[in-house]
Amino acid sequence: MTDRSDWSSRLQTDRPHSARVWNYLLGGKDHYPVDSETGDAILRTFPEIAAIARQQRSFLVRAVRFLARDAGINQFLDIGTGLPTANNTHEVAQSIAPESKIVYVDNDPIVLAHADALLRSTPEGKCAYLDADVRDPQKILTQAARTLDFDRPIGLILLGIMGQVPDDEEPERIVAELIDALPRGSYVALSDGTDTSERLKVAIEAYNTQSANSYHLRSPEHIGRFLQELCLVEPGLVKSADWRPDPGSADIAHDQSHAVGAVGRKLG
Repeated sequence: MTDRSDWSSRLQTDRPHSARVWNYLLGGKDHYPVDSETGDAILRTFPEIAAIARQQRSFLVRAVRFLARDAGINQFLDIGTGLPTANNTHEVAQSIAPESKIVYVDNDPIVLAHADALLRSTPEGKCAYLDADVRDPQKILTQAARTLDFDRPIGLILLGIMGQVPDDEEPERIVAELIDALPRGSYVALSDGTDTSERLKVAIEAYNTQSANSYHLRSPEHIGRFLQELCLVEPGLVKSADWRPDPGSADIAHDQSHAVGAVGRKLG
């Protein structure tokens, strides 16, 4: 499903990329010096970013677990996958429903190469990888339909990806197009960073001046508008650390959480 011929030519090792910087912040090894240098610079300005990265990963696990176990979803479209790490979407889903099918979408060649090499499905299920940009939802939907059945409910995963789309590129329209294509009974799990910390805003501004891609913090209210046509499951749009936390968990201090998340169901 992906054209591997130009992956190596698209690698930009002289500029940081969000997936590789995030991998560094999560303690991974799949990054270049420019990415770790950028990660260290962000940490100096906003040390809590590493904890937020871990907390966001934890939100993914809890959201996918809810969808597979409680909502009965066994098809997932994960856009903006990022580099493989522990507890990837298919691992969580297939541990509950081994027949689950997952389509991963990213436009970073290093992500695609690692996903192709490392993300292995159960025999009953399937994993597929699409080389596509969230800004082209119709391409994603057309190619995802080769693996997923759009006549049955799908779990759409949008974690940290809409923050990479600036307002002038109409992120609300993109999300609306994706949701409109989903069948009734589908769910969307979405999370993004908020503009609720001045130090985080300074760190992200510095990152945007040198990165190959930019990130755009938004207010919780703005992020909530992405899901305004959905019925949010309890507890609604909250700090990601507060979305159905595991008993006894303490990912990060409440006042250090500058990301919100929600899961919503499509009724019509």
